[in-house]
Amino acid sequence: MEKFIVSARKYRPATFASVVGQNHITSTLKNAIERGQLAHAYLFCGPRGVGKTTCARIFAKAINCLSPNGAEACDQCDSCRSFNENRSLNIHELDAASNNSVEDIRLLIEQVRVLPQIGRYSVFIIDEVHMLSAAAFNAFLKTLEEPPQHAIFILATTEKHKIIPTILSRCQIYDFNRIRVEDAVGYLRYIAQSEGVEADEESLNLIAQKADGGMRDALSMFDKAVSFCGAKLEYKAVAATLNVLDYETYFHFTELLLQGDYVNALLEYDAVLTKGFSGQIFMAGLNQHFRDLMMARGAGISLIEYTGSLLEKYRTQAAKCDGAFLFGAISLLTEADSKLRTATSQRLLVELTLMKIAALGQKKNDDLELPTQTTYQLPNLNEAPQVTVVATPTTQAQPQAQPQAEAKSEAPAPQPAPQPVSQLIAEPVAPTASQPTSQSTPQRRASRLGGSLQDIMAQVSAPTEGEGNPLEVMIDPESEAKLNAAKEQIVKRMCDERARFVSAFENIRFEGNTVILAVPTDGLRDELLGMRFEILKSIVEIAGIKGILEMTIEVKDIEFKLKPVKLEDREAHILKLAPEMGYLAQLFDTMNE
Repeated sequence: MEKFIVSARKYRPATFASVVGQNHITSTLKNAIERGQLAHAYLFCGPRGVGKTTCARIFAKAINCLSPNGAEACDQCDSCRSFNENRSLNIHELDAASNNSVEDIRLLIEQVRVLPQIGRYSVFIIDEVHMLSAAAFNAFLKTLEEPPQHAIFILATTEKHKIIPTILSRCQIYDFNRIRVEDAVGYLRYIAQSEGVEADEESLNLIAQKADGGMRDALSMFDKAVSFCGAKLEYKAVAATLNVLDYETYFHFTELLLQGDYVNALLEYDAVLTKGFSGQIFMAGLNQHFRDLMMARGAGISLIEYTGSLLEKYRTQAAKCDGAFLFGAISLLTEADSKLRTATSQRLLVELTLMKIAALGQKKNDDLELPTQTTYQLPNLNEAPQVTVVATPTTQAQPQAQPQAEAKSEAPAPQPAPQPVSQLIAEPVAPTASQPTSQSTPQRRASRLGGSLQDIMAQVSAPTEGEGNPLEVMIDPESEAKLNAAKEQIVKRMCDERARFVSAFENIRFEGNTVILAVPTDGLRDELLGMRFEILKSIVEIAGIKGILEMTIEVKDIEFKLKPVKLEDREAHILKLAPEMGYLAQLFDTMNE
């Protein structure tokens, strides 16, 4: 049985031309070799598995080749053959992770003095150089700065920031990039063809994505997938082997969330958990999927690291999504991800996030136009025309409602005079048969997130321009005069009933049919908005308003004027709260006498 060699070793690049995804590095090194401009120390830094040590070995082989082809080694001379057979005395490799003491550096310095027997240079490759101790770095400084002419040092590290500045200043620094998905897919396709393995484009994309920029990781995953699937790599099997969620899962979730179908989305999430995936892995993948969809909507498609049919799938689904939905979904997922590690119930947090995203999808699809203000009807006493009270929870007064359009009948019946109103019915106004809505009004349908929305909103009809026979709206022309005349009574009653809002009612003012209050905080404004209809009902009864009233609540700084309180007022207040205190006061007066 032939001995198996892993792909990372079997297909390790032997020339600069075969290095994947590092053209900026290989071009510079080749030019330096051709021109004879070799530095005495190099620092190769970058992520794992991107070719740092490989390039160091190719460089060492090329500069010692006896008959080079330009900047490439010939592979025929004695130096190249000894290098290929791992018996070259010109190349010395040191693992700084296990040889990081001062004694190890002293042994290295002793080796530097030995002249090369074949070739011109002794190359010292120190891997994971950031693991050297501070004392070892200091012992290495002098030799690294002024080595013998035949010595060249190549330091390799994944964590450049851990290397002291005095070492960095003595080296030429080369930063290796992550391997792009396109480059990794191309190299995996080449290896698959060389090994006689049939692999589809989606399988190779999945392996390259999972490798996260490391070619060595990609080759290890490729070997694992071949061991499981055999000579034919299929996408579903490869995803199961690598323990990752396939792309179809995220495409399906996106379709459900776009439709607002949170029920089936939660069922699908339960299936994901059943397969053994954690909520964090699922959310990270879904967040990345939405990000890729956002990029696929325009010129940013070049930022998506996919190829072939998979890229076309992203284009197709991105066309169904709008930017607001994708941006909101990404924001929700990012916020939930930061809370996931400390959440008491991680599953509930993920499910809540999915429901919020489904709400965004339903809002996108729902063509229901919510009114800008809620209109409530007062009772129609003695066949008086409909009178409404309108409460607008804003900080600015709303524009006056438009009068009712003329009826289509030729001889409309005269309207009786409006009668005083003293009772509030807190029910939305529903259009009658004689008041059909315009054909231009969008069809209203219930939100799939709650069945009660249909029953409520189907009865709401806000007056808009162009409708056939909108809701009757009447404004009392004497509203402001009546309100100012009854201001003292209004303030007294409001302050007696709602002592918390004395400052708001003491500064009450009226403009037309609008009641304007001012409060110092948003919290007080929200409390007042919650009871605005009861307040307007009381004001209607006190002032005798015959028409609609509006309320505006402003948030601004209020100066409180402290009023002096007399001693007898304090006593009267205490006795009112606790009458027995009067007997106690008389008892004390008697004792003092």
